[in-house]
Amino acid sequence: MRFERKRTRVGLVAAAALPLVAGALVIGAQSATADQPTGRQLISGTKPAWATAKADKGATADSSKVTVRVYLAGRDAKGLAAYAQAVSDPNSADYGKYLTPAQTQSRFGATKAQIAAVTDWLTSAGLKVTGTNQSYLTVTGDVAAAEKTFGTQLHNYSKSGHTYRAPTGTASVPASLKGAVLTISGLDNAPKRASHDETLPPPEAAFVNSGPFSTYYGSNTDKKLPSAYGGKAPYTIKGYTGAQLRAAYGAGKYTGKGVTVAITDAYASPNIVGDSAKLAKDTGGQKYRKGQLTQVVPGPDGYNTVEDCGASGWYGEESLDVEAVHAVAPDAKIVYVGAASCNDDDLLDSLALIVNDRLATIVTNSWGDVEANETSDTAAAYDQVFEKGAVEGIGFYFSSGDDGDSVIDEGVTDVNTPANSPWVTSVGGTSLAVGKNDTYKWETGWGTERAPLAADGKSWTGFPGPFTSGAGGGTSRLYAQPFYQKGVVPNALALANGGTTKMRVEPDIAAVADPNTGFLVGETQTFPDGTVKYNEYRLGGTSLASPVIAGVEALAQEARGGVPIGFANPAIYDKFGTSSYHDVTDHPLGQGQGIANVRVDFANTTDASDGLITSLRTFGVDSSLHATVGYDDVTGVGTPGKTYVSSYKPAKHGKPGKGKGHH
Repeated sequence: MRFERKRTRVGLVAAAALPLVAGALVIGAQSATADQPTGRQLISGTKPAWATAKADKGATADSSKVTVRVYLAGRDAKGLAAYAQAVSDPNSADYGKYLTPAQTQSRFGATKAQIAAVTDWLTSAGLKVTGTNQSYLTVTGDVAAAEKTFGTQLHNYSKSGHTYRAPTGTASVPASLKGAVLTISGLDNAPKRASHDETLPPPEAAFVNSGPFSTYYGSNTDKKLPSAYGGKAPYTIKGYTGAQLRAAYGAGKYTGKGVTVAITDAYASPNIVGDSAKLAKDTGGQKYRKGQLTQVVPGPDGYNTVEDCGASGWYGEESLDVEAVHAVAPDAKIVYVGAASCNDDDLLDSLALIVNDRLATIVTNSWGDVEANETSDTAAAYDQVFEKGAVEGIGFYFSSGDDGDSVIDEGVTDVNTPANSPWVTSVGGTSLAVGKNDTYKWETGWGTERAPLAADGKSWTGFPGPFTSGAGGGTSRLYAQPFYQKGVVPNALALANGGTTKMRVEPDIAAVADPNTGFLVGETQTFPDGTVKYNEYRLGGTSLASPVIAGVEALAQEARGGVPIGFANPAIYDKFGTSSYHDVTDHPLGQGQGIANVRVDFANTTDASDGLITSLRTFGVDSSLHATVGYDDVTGVGTPGKTYVSSYKPAKHGKPGKGKGHH
């Protein structure tokens, strides 16, 4: 079974953000207090929670080298957040009055004077500025200079059996900079490794589905296998095609014509063009036009952390994302923007490139980490990118995760980030049944229990079995409830973590994710005998749900005359409770009526030489999360229904450059 690629593979530390109009952080930017040093402004969140007195192992050597990013707040950070909300809200007079990148920079970006002032401060303190762009300055130097510059000591701390550097206190900047600094990342180095590799590895190890299969849900049932839930369960589908997904989510006549969808992942598959073309041909999909699929990548010399990030594993992620978008929106242009690694800094750069050059109006991202790893420094930078995207009519979609409430892995309930940001659309997952003639039958929330076939073939061992995987969701501990969730998200969820402050809940919307009802992908892979060849197999996870929703949004943008939808959450919640959605529950066939299918896998994942494993997969059991009537923390407001594509209200001004000069 395949899940989303997580940036936690290298233990990345994400972040929380400055107070937002859309959803304020409980731990926002720090204002002047009695503890604030004279003439300095504290930069909240720069000291990580794990840097405790108990874990302190003493001062970092003064001569040790430090590389940090100093992110620029721009000339009107509060105004940026306010306009990002207004331009995205269907009930606002400014709805759809998007700006061009040049207008965004002119109105909200850092001024030359601010950049010069920050540069002078950094260099005068003994640091070297090695790079400058409209978002941040990269600086290097030794620990002694960094301590002087940022007003805090740097010590070594033990964390998870390793030793990392971190500030002993909250970093600060001169008050004379007048708020020009948004945040600072890199003062702690846990564990942002940056080893350099010249080339990418070969394709990932092969994964082959064994069968038997169903061609549509319920088409193939083995009457000799044990019963479950009062009947015989059908075999898993081979993998849904674009025609089946389009029918399920109300594509109608729309194809995404005139719309560009961007995809971000780490690295880049060397075989994506040929693989995606072959899948389309084999499954009856539409042939790619010349130039319809393009890649924007740093080049082989620009990649880093290849081994730590498991670079070849991201090839399958790119294949899934590209092929799913094309399957749902076959006429949409696709721009793949590959990051130099799975580290936050590189992923941020890929997102910023899309915004700064306005490469697309819809951006799907099938990667993430758990919120427990989130600190304020990096997420402030993420949210700034998302806000700038919103004012330009760009919407970001993120997978909500594949581990349910994360208790098994983390020990406590947790949600995913950056999907937790109030400025992105968090996409949850379902198990989808598409019947004969591409008819939509039902969906459950994605949550799977597995019971293997007993040795005598007469029962399912331990039925229904333990939880294996499911859509991520739940209640944020960092972000307060954004305006668009008010009156829709039940208080029981918004207050699930205790306290009196209502918090952001994930996801916002959902689509098929269950690998047992997944999508057929095509990918060049490495087989055990060393051969490298093309293979088609079923794949799932919320890594599938996000590009499917991105494809549906491309259809919706075409349906409204090509006018960008932008940040979609206000409009998504504005349609809550209408025929725009399938209201997904865990029991679509009736309360207490379980649903399952039979899955057969190769024991060695590639062929039958080591035998087969037959198991029963029960649907609709997602850890402690539940898909219920109305909004829920597995599927959000639901999945796109027959009228979703045509349901977006027209914007008064939909073209970039129509925004006001002031607000």
